[in-house]
Amino acid sequence: MAGQGMGEYCVDIVMCIDATGSMAPIIDEVKKNAISFYEKFIESMEENDKEVETLRIKVIAFRDYGCDSEPMIESQFFTLPEGNDEFRAFVNGIEAKGGGDTPENALEAIALALKSDWTTGGAKRRHVVLVFSDAPALPLGARATSSSYPSGMPADIAQLGAWWEATDQTLGSNYQAKAGRLVAFVPNAEPWTELQAWNRYWPAFSPAGTGLPDVDIQSAIDLVVGSF
Repeated sequence: MAGQGMGEYCVDIVMCIDATGSMAPIIDEVKKNAISFYEKFIESMEENDKEVETLRIKVIAFRDYGCDSEPMIESQFFTLPEGNDEFRAFVNGIEAKGGGDTPENALEAIALALKSDWTTGGAKRRHVVLVFSDAPALPLGARATSSSYPSGMPADIAQLGAWWEATDQTLGSNYQAKAGRLVAFVPNAEPWTELQAWNRYWPAFSPAGTGLPDVDIQSAIDLVVGSF
């Protein structure tokens, strides 16, 4: 990690990981990619003559509020490399189970990611959301009657889009749209295709019904680093 300077970046990453039963065949690969992200990201930044002042990673494992006892598991931000052991332990503790029907509560995971306590430090910063899912997402609010459903969620995908652009004050966080980047490894299905109308959204699609696309975490890193 480089020393402090005006040309350095403060980077926050929130990884939203589908932890439902259908992810069982590939969850270990997703976790391996999540754990390797830090070293690969720093290496890519250095190769591009860009310095990182601080890098923090947070994880949200999501399932289905309609049928799971743990529909959303949210970590703190881990500052790396200092918090690497805690980060690894959290990621390795994610189990692929539950989920019920195919669509999951991925959009709520993105909403919770946007409500995070994002960094405001550094002369330059990035607020990055990574999504890993093999399924379509439920419409926002479809599970709102569940006792565990979080309060303060956007009413629909249009309002979530307004949160993404930081034009809706109900978001209530220090997320900055110009710093935002969304990279999603998801099927070629709604609502992931609908999100293509969003700015700063880079999907890696698999054909609908064929599961999660190959998780090439290096391509995601290259996209984010190239956007600085």
